[in-house]
Amino acid sequence: MALQNIGASNKDDAFYRYKMPRMLTKIEGRGNGIKTNIVNMVDIAKALARPASYTTKYFGCELGAQSKFDEKTGISLVNGAHDTSKLAGLLENFIKKYVQCYGCGNPETEVLISKKEMITLKCAACGFLSDVDMRDKLTTFILKNPPEAKKGGKDKKAMRRAEKERMKEGEAADEEMKKLKKDAKKKGASSKEGAAKGATKKKGAGSDEEHATSPTHTGDADFIVAADDDEDDDDVEWATDTSAEAARKRMQEQLSAATAEMVMLATEETEKKKKQAGGANGTAKTEDKPNGNHTVAKTTPYDELVAEIKTHLGNAATAAQLKGVLSSSTLPQKDVISALFEALFHGASKGFAKDVMKNKKYLAAAVPDEAAQMFLLQAIEAFCGKCSAEALKELPVVLKFLYDGDVLEEDTIVQWYNEAVAAGKDSEVVEKAKPVVEWLQSAESDEE
Repeated sequence: MALQNIGASNKDDAFYRYKMPRMLTKIEGRGNGIKTNIVNMVDIAKALARPASYTTKYFGCELGAQSKFDEKTGISLVNGAHDTSKLAGLLENFIKKYVQCYGCGNPETEVLISKKEMITLKCAACGFLSDVDMRDKLTTFILKNPPEAKKGGKDKKAMRRAEKERMKEGEAADEEMKKLKKDAKKKGASSKEGAAKGATKKKGAGSDEEHATSPTHTGDADFIVAADDDEDDDDVEWATDTSAEAARKRMQEQLSAATAEMVMLATEETEKKKKQAGGANGTAKTEDKPNGNHTVAKTTPYDELVAEIKTHLGNAATAAQLKGVLSSSTLPQKDVISALFEALFHGASKGFAKDVMKNKKYLAAAVPDEAAQMFLLQAIEAFCGKCSAEALKELPVVLKFLYDGDVLEEDTIVQWYNEAVAAGKDSEVVEKAKPVVEWLQSAESDEE
């Protein structure tokens, strides 16, 4: 679906984050029953955060024609045959009057109706209250059909999440375009280099042929070849040096090789002991080969996933690429999230909260639903149970940041805490999380 920036004044801004689908229309019927169907009116209205009935009614008011929006089917009809460009222009007028903030021009506004039946737009970016002109015909329809009251912060979070998803899709599309352009440039450069090499080879071959067929240089060429053969013969040693110094050098080389082999055997034995100790702790298993002293570490699928995640992180993988790696794993979702958390924060102590902030995009990509959020909280609980006291102190900051960043929902955090308390987990992790849970519950009661 083609997207465009919301607001005609922002159409040339390539990095503008508020976007909506391009309008698609279809002429239906004949004669007096001809109508214009705005095919994607529902998607446009969602992007503008306005009911689709508002935009449809606005078209009818401005065109002086009957208009109808069916809530069940989502079909938007305006009587008469109208061009897409004309309707798109009317939509821009609707955006200026009923969507964009009159102060900063941001389209992230909310329609409010006062007790005196005055319509205002509250901007979520700058807080400016824009007074809508009540002489407009659409205002009567809005007063009779007010927008649905929002239930609180969850709807705003859903809007922010949808906006982030659209941004991610746009970034992924931009990255794919960049890769295609780079590949095309590389192919063009390689083809040019190949052509240049072929030309130089042809030139070299031509010069050799000219020298070979030239009658004036045949004798000199034979002389040069013979001289080169003599020099090569002089460099080759056809017999072993049997002098005392040569024998002493060979003995020293053999002794150094033997000592080096002894050192290698000693280091292999120490590595074997370390790996066996690690296998006893559950990190890896070692096994002796019957034909030698070498040991091979048997890694589990969990360890392999942790190593693969670290490799992708080292290569500066995007959140979408890492999400593909996690989704391709055959391990349970709980183990996948635990492996991601271990790869991101293994060994973290002071500055644990800052590390979480830096890697929020990877955590958000791995947590698509409430079940995954619970697994992430369990991974945090397991990590903080083993980490240092400095990292444990930052647990409330981590939970608050993940909640504000839409990675964790309020209900999931409270549910995890209540289950931990009900299970009798009297750990420091639960105690550190208690202030955050109390804050969430008190904020919810204040909103009510």
